[in-house]
Amino acid sequence: MSTTPEPEPTLPAPKPTLSDGLRFAFGTLTVLPVTVSRWDREAARAGMLCAPAAGMVVGLVSAALGGLLLVLGSGALLAAVASVAVPAVLTRGLHLDGLADTADGLGSGKPAADALRIMKQSDIGPFGVITLVFVLFTQVAALAGLYGESWALGAFAAVVSATTARLALTLAAREGVPPARPEGLGAAVAGTVRVRDALLVAALVLCAAGGLCALLGVYGAILDTVLAVVFACAAAEALLRHCTRRFGGVTGDVFGALAETAATIALIKLVLG
Repeated sequence: MSTTPEPEPTLPAPKPTLSDGLRFAFGTLTVLPVTVSRWDREAARAGMLCAPAAGMVVGLVSAALGGLLLVLGSGALLAAVASVAVPAVLTRGLHLDGLADTADGLGSGKPAADALRIMKQSDIGPFGVITLVFVLFTQVAALAGLYGESWALGAFAAVVSATTARLALTLAAREGVPPARPEGLGAAVAGTVRVRDALLVAALVLCAAGGLCALLGVYGAILDTVLAVVFACAAAEALLRHCTRRFGGVTGDVFGALAETAATIALIKLVLG
């Protein structure tokens, strides 16, 4: 009498290491030559928790180029333009493209399915162009004002804004936020991060920002810096909720829009502070 062999139990995927998370974060959020070895949901969760680390590196490169131009004798405006260009180059413009596509989708006023179709098109519409112009001008103007005060202040703002932009992605990838499409990067990372883990990463970023102020001896800037991060994440959260209502969830374009929104609000708060 023959028996049908029972299928072997599927072993759970091993927990991702810190290296897996960093590789995923840098491999998906930057153009730096990093090999992403895992693409499963657990690796995506670890990667989104490490997203602020990728932002910090982008910000450091941005600050370094701006500072170098100032040392070479350029004015604050040129240094600011260079600092804004670095994140665009290191992301292949994906976040800016996402911002433009999201603006076109929201501005169309069409139902979710039609708006998502508009966002997926390769061209950029008038809402996207206008949004890009104002956001880039705002970022350059804010950094120019900060570089005009001192190189250190401009460099500090570049690092804080880039790190905060990626922190917004960590918070947006939390549980309960659905993907608008079944495919794409948005679907790969949506809902992967536990809420408590996202809040822990946010607390770590706030502590690091305040600690950097203390390390530099500018204790009076601690509150302004913390508020810059908080206001930026709050603005990104408001946009996230609006996009979730309009599109039924998040997409890769929405993640890009959240990053650029958070970076811009952080810079505005820092220059006002």
